[in-house]
Amino acid sequence: MAETVSPKGLDARGHIAREGSLARVPPAFRPVVAAVRERLPDAFGARLHSAYLYGSVPRGTARAGRSDLDLLLALRQEPADTDRRTARALGAALDEEFPQIDGVGTLLYGRDRLLSDLERHDLGWFVACLCTPLLGEDLAAYLPRYRPDSLLARETNGDLALLLPRWRERVAGAEDREEARRPLVRFMSRHLVRTGFTLVMPRWRGWTSDLREMAEVFGAYYPERARQMRTAAEYGHEPVGDPDVLRSCVDDLGPWLAAEYARVHGVKAPRPDQGLSGSVHGVARQTGMVRQVLGPGPPA
Repeated sequence: MAETVSPKGLDARGHIAREGSLARVPPAFRPVVAAVRERLPDAFGARLHSAYLYGSVPRGTARAGRSDLDLLLALRQEPADTDRRTARALGAALDEEFPQIDGVGTLLYGRDRLLSDLERHDLGWFVACLCTPLLGEDLAAYLPRYRPDSLLARETNGDLALLLPRWRERVAGAEDREEARRPLVRFMSRHLVRTGFTLVMPRWRGWTSDLREMAEVFGAYYPERARQMRTAAEYGHEPVGDPDVLRSCVDDLGPWLAAEYARVHGVKAPRPDQGLSGSVHGVARQTGMVRQVLGPGPPA
């Protein structure tokens, strides 16, 4: 029964607990983190307000030579082209110097945007719950505590229906090579698993970032789709370059999940500045496909 699944990831008051910490950084990645901490102030100077790690490195699950380094930088003003070039150069230098990382993904945002009402349950939640402070004043002090409720579900992943047409364009435009399709499979599989999890998150009343656990939680509520979601979780870790897998994402599991999400939680309204963006939860998993995320908004 779904009700027998034990929730986790919450504090004593039922709020989502911050999931990472510097103490959990695996030994192989500590020199990389130390280098980032040392070089960011020189690279950005007074423009840098604060810096954060997110993803597998601060969660302690990163694999040497396989995992990328994910950074979020809060600037005192909205990022300019010079900031993006600086982040790109720093990321390239780190990737070249440290073989234990497979690329660097850097998100750049202005402090005011991260703390804005518009981003309260999107970027704000991302910083407060999924990001580990590295440098500067922690913006989580200015943000609320978050519960795994329907509002958070809608604001983090309620835009899948808006993203699917772009996904189909990417699939159609991908080169006919396994190497070209594999990053798309990884990205879309991860996105669908995490969307499936947040669909049932308010009923489960817990939080996790583990793909396999997400799939198991989802499957307890939707057993008819459980096997498909478990397979997607595996492709999120070890992607294949099979075009049939991509077609299944955009023509089967994706449309079903978008419709069910809209039925249960409603649809997240498009942002006026979205451009290529989707949910911020999609930001956290996009850097596996695009190592430098330096545009004005999170990518789809």
